[in-house]
Amino acid sequence: MKKNIQRPILPPRIFPGDRVGIVAPASPFDRSRFQKGVSVLESMGFHPVFSDALFEADRYLAGTDAHRARAINAMFADSRIRAIWCARGGYGSLRILSLIDYEAVKSNPKGFIGCSDVSAILNAFYFKCGLATFHGPMVVSLGEADDVTQNTLSALLSSKGEFILRPKNPHVIHPGAASGVVSGGNLTTLCHLVGTPHQPDFSGHILLLEDTHEAPYRIDRMLTQMRLAGCFDRLAGILLGSFENCGNSDEIYSIVSHLFSDLDIPILAGFEIGHGKPNLTVPLGVEAVLSADEKLLSFHRPFFAD
Repeated sequence: MKKNIQRPILPPRIFPGDRVGIVAPASPFDRSRFQKGVSVLESMGFHPVFSDALFEADRYLAGTDAHRARAINAMFADSRIRAIWCARGGYGSLRILSLIDYEAVKSNPKGFIGCSDVSAILNAFYFKCGLATFHGPMVVSLGEADDVTQNTLSALLSSKGEFILRPKNPHVIHPGAASGVVSGGNLTTLCHLVGTPHQPDFSGHILLLEDTHEAPYRIDRMLTQMRLAGCFDRLAGILLGSFENCGNSDEIYSIVSHLFSDLDIPILAGFEIGHGKPNLTVPLGVEAVLSADEKLLSFHRPFFAD
């Protein structure tokens, strides 16, 4: 996945009344939590679309690889569906990357929303197709989302091109400012892409990293592996989201500071993006400015094709 596409394909904006398809590319999920999330989508005015096939389970996966990929391909091929929302992460997205119909994705661009394990698909859609996607809360977490999460999501969906995210508790690891396309997501998932045909090329990008339930030494190990593999060569900047249940935040920041001490790029931590609460939605595959000095990530271009 080495192609670095500079002009993204922007998905259409979604409006109340639009049909939103729901897919499960990774693990199965709790139905009661899912229904609460569906209710939130309905309260936003959308018409969620899914069938009983969504609830299939195959061990720790939401159905076979072919089943999960086929569902994504069908949603992109269906002209009635305006956007696609992932039910849950967990594990499994990596397994279906080679089964996705990327030509259908390019021919029928749609907003695709997810996070965690789904980071593999978010990055594949951008690096293989040029499609801008959205790193944000999934259906099973929407029903439990706080006001900040929901309000930020609503602000993004109504944005005309000016969208700014500020950490509540910012931590500047390295000062400066830089522009670049935002990409990345879950550190563990991105690390598992190394050495595969789907490994992204983050050159010139602002890299988002977040994770959950990983001890500091494992965070260090994954970052070190990716650094040795050249994944961080020529980065424009780094923004750190939530590292939920990963130990003391200062220890995580110290690891990042040490591993990237030789890079003269802005590194800003403290963004409420990822597995914690709030979980703020952020566009991927779209150019932004990361300013560690002003403690913000700002988008000044549209990320919907109006």
